[in-house]
Amino acid sequence: MEHRKVKDQEDIELQAPLSGSAPPPAGTNSSKKITWKLKTFVICALTVLTSSQAILIYWSKLPAGGSINPTHDEKHAKYKYSVTTSNFLVEALKCAMSVAALSRIWNTEGVSDDNKLSTTFDEVKLYPIPALLYMAKNLLQYYIFYHVEAPGYQILKNLNIISTGILYRIILKRKLSNIQWAAFLLLFLGCTNAQIQTNPSSEEEKSNIYGWAYAIIMALLSGLAGVYTEAIMKKRLSRNINVQNFWLYVFGMAFNFIWILIHDLDEILERGFFHGYSLITVVMIMNQAFSGLAVSAVIKFGDNIVKVYSTSVAMFLTAFVSVYMFGFTLTPTFYIGTMVVSIAIYLHYAGKPQQPQK
Repeated sequence: MEHRKVKDQEDIELQAPLSGSAPPPAGTNSSKKITWKLKTFVICALTVLTSSQAILIYWSKLPAGGSINPTHDEKHAKYKYSVTTSNFLVEALKCAMSVAALSRIWNTEGVSDDNKLSTTFDEVKLYPIPALLYMAKNLLQYYIFYHVEAPGYQILKNLNIISTGILYRIILKRKLSNIQWAAFLLLFLGCTNAQIQTNPSSEEEKSNIYGWAYAIIMALLSGLAGVYTEAIMKKRLSRNINVQNFWLYVFGMAFNFIWILIHDLDEILERGFFHGYSLITVVMIMNQAFSGLAVSAVIKFGDNIVKVYSTSVAMFLTAFVSVYMFGFTLTPTFYIGTMVVSIAIYLHYAGKPQQPQK
């Protein structure tokens, strides 16, 4: 049974499932070649999924069929579909993938205490808290697009690096190096600089403040969920990741269903569960679910540099695509802010305190 080692990762959710097979052993040219190809594939997959996530959410808010170079009113239009139902379907799809991965493990390795779904109340009672935090954070990411465009969101969500690092230091007593503290400051300044607009109207200034507020709340929710999740995982490292995923996603589905009943029941009864859905909405749901697979692959086969490369490239890729699709304007402050954020992310991972050798 392979044990999953938890890494210092910012948006560390018990991500989507992977099979239980281990990567090929190092030491041969063929295995090194396979590992290099696998890392390259993971970097490309994570980059595309990360950048397209913001683009798809923003695009799904536009009129059906997509609107290239949308007007001001279209950019600030409300979602035509229920975001609570889409969030519920994301959790349901990830839960189904966890069960599918477990079925494969059961067929190849058999059922054991570490990979069976049946568990105790003492273990299950730990999952509702991170599931609730992730639900709030995932719902909030829809509403932030009323105030920022896709490239701005791609940059601002890196604020969770700061919140997670500080919470790890306070709650888990994890030491941070001076370089990492400097990277936090640089990251904050980079995010701020990237959002600066030339001669903004009073309405735009107000909208920017709301966007910043949503981004900070999302970062805190992501950080709290990540710290709590790691604490759960460290209680029993031998537990199969797909079992942990299953219970996290089950509670995520339950909380989203309750929120549907509270927030959108009347509209769903009148217009249907899938009202307002388009092909873009469906692709967006699948993208959010499969993004977990890519992050799990980074944890298993990659390293921190993989995440640095994919995050940095995704910020620029989102910006360039948004120029042609949504009429986004690239400004010097955005270029400078994005580069500063990329440097800060690299310094954060490169500046990790060295673990003492045993």
